[in-house]
Amino acid sequence: MPKIVLEKITKRWKKFYAVENLDLVIEDNAFVTLLGPSGCGKTTTLRMIAGLETPTEGRITIGDKVVFDSEAGINVPANKRKVGFLFQNYALWPNMTVYDNIAFGLKNINEPKETYDFEAKNNARLIEILKDPQGVKGVIEDCRDKKGALDKKKAVIKLIDTYTISMMTAKKLMGYDLDKAASISKELEAKLNSQLADHKAKGETLDADYRILKNGKPVVVKRKLTREEVDLAVRRVSRIVKIGMFMDRYPAELSGGQQQRVAIARTLAPEPSVLFMDEPLSNLDAKLRLEMRYELQRLHVETGSTFVYVTHDQMEAMTLATSICLINNGVLQQYDAPLTVYNRPNNLFVADFVGNPSINFIETHGEQDPDGSVKLDVLGGNTVTFHPNAPIDLAAWNAERDELLVKDAEYRAELAKQKGYVEKGNKDEVFRYNIAKVEEEDTSIEDEPVIVDGDYVLGVRPEFIRLGENGLDGEIYGAMPTGMESTLKIRVGEFLLTGVVFGDTLYTIGSQSKIHFTGSSIMLFDRKSGRYITSGSIEV
Repeated sequence: MPKIVLEKITKRWKKFYAVENLDLVIEDNAFVTLLGPSGCGKTTTLRMIAGLETPTEGRITIGDKVVFDSEAGINVPANKRKVGFLFQNYALWPNMTVYDNIAFGLKNINEPKETYDFEAKNNARLIEILKDPQGVKGVIEDCRDKKGALDKKKAVIKLIDTYTISMMTAKKLMGYDLDKAASISKELEAKLNSQLADHKAKGETLDADYRILKNGKPVVVKRKLTREEVDLAVRRVSRIVKIGMFMDRYPAELSGGQQQRVAIARTLAPEPSVLFMDEPLSNLDAKLRLEMRYELQRLHVETGSTFVYVTHDQMEAMTLATSICLINNGVLQQYDAPLTVYNRPNNLFVADFVGNPSINFIETHGEQDPDGSVKLDVLGGNTVTFHPNAPIDLAAWNAERDELLVKDAEYRAELAKQKGYVEKGNKDEVFRYNIAKVEEEDTSIEDEPVIVDGDYVLGVRPEFIRLGENGLDGEIYGAMPTGMESTLKIRVGEFLLTGVVFGDTLYTIGSQSKIHFTGSSIMLFDRKSGRYITSGSIEV
C-alpha cells in the first residue's frame, strides 16, 4: 500500500481558509485519524486526498504518483486514484441484495488487467478438493436439518467458506457423486491437461495461480471482471467482515451494524490502495459503535491497507489510530501517536480536545527559583511548587517564544506582499480555555487580560488528582460512580476540579477532603502563546 504525501495544501473559499498550508505524510499501512471539532477542515482534507475536492494550491502524492499539483496543472480524477471511500451514510441500494450491493462497483470496472484461465484453475482446485471426498461429504452432511433434509443453499455457502471457492465452483462440487470421486478426478485431470496443451500450442504458459504468460510476461488486456472474479472478490470481503450468511438479504432486513459491514465490504471489494472513512460509525448506538471499533482494528491488520479516518470523537481517534492528525481552524495542531498527543500536547487546544473527562486548567503566576523549581500561586491564593522533569530555563524559553512570534509576524507580512495573496478571514487566535468555577462568569464581556512573563496555565489530567489527609482544602461538589471508578467534581475555593478515583467507594456531596496532585505528568503551558513548555510534578 502507498505512502500519501501532502505538501503546502490549501483550500480556500474567498477569505475563508478551510485548510491552510498543510504538510502531512501518511505512511504505508498506517491508520491515521483526522480529528478536530466541526468545521475544522478534517473532512475537506480527506476529500482533497480522495479527489472529491480540488485544493486551491499545493501538491498531493499517493505512492509514486502525483495526483494533484497546482503549479504543474495535475489533477487526477477520483476514479483514477484507486482509493475507497466509506461515508457516514451507508448509501446501500435498497432494491439490491447484499451480494449485489457489494458486486455493483466490480461489474463496472473496465481497465487493463492480467488474464487468467479460470476454468483450468477451477479444475485444478476441484481435483485437489476431491482427494478427500469424505471431508466434502462431512461439510455437506452438516447442513441437514433435524428431519434430515439437506439445506442446499446452506451447503453451498459452507463449501464456499470451507474451501475458499466461488459459488459456481461450489455448485459444481455439490452436483458430483462423491462416491465416484476418483473417476471424476481423472476426467478433470484429462480436461486440465488438454487446457495446458492448448496454451502451449499458442506459445503460452500458466503460472502457479493460473495467470496466462507469454514469453514469461503476464498477458494484459483491457477487460471487465469475469463472473468468477466478481464472485471470488465478493466472497473474499464477505468473509473478512463476516456477512457471508446475509448475501441474499436486502438492506432493510439488516441491523445498522450489519449494513455498515456491507458498506465496508463494498468499499474493500475493488482492493483500493487507500481506504478513506468519513465518520462511518456515527449512526450506530454506543454499544455497537464500540464493537465496530474492534472490527475496524482487525480489518486494518488483516487487509494491510492504509486507513485514513475522519472523526470528531476523540475516543475513536485514541483507540483506533496509529497516528492522530489534530486540526483546528484549518491548521495542523499536532500529528503524533495517540499517547504522545495525550501525554505531551503541543498546546492548550490539543490538551483540552483530547481526554475524557477533560483536562483541568489552572491559571497561575510564578517565578523560577535558582534550583529550577517554580513557586506558583494557584486556585485563589494557594501556593504550590512545580518541579520540571528535566532542567529548563524559563527566561530563555520566553525569549525563544518572543523570537518565534516576531518571525511568524514577519513571514505573514512577506506573504501579504505576494501576488494573489488573500488575507485569512477566519483568524487564528490563542485557544480560549475554560476555567471551571462554582459560579460561571460571562467572559465575553470582559476586557482582554494583560498577560506578562510568569503567567502560566497548569494542565492536570483528572487521574492525577488524589484525595487524602494532606493537601489543599477541598469539598466534594459532585460524584458520579460508574462501578470501577467515580468521576468527582471537587470544589477548591471558587474553583471546580474534575478527578477520577478508581474503586467502588461512595462519596457524599458536601463532605470535606484534602486534595493533592500525583505523578510527574502535570503540564505547564505558556499563557501568552498557549504553547506547551514542560511536564513535571506538583508539591503542595
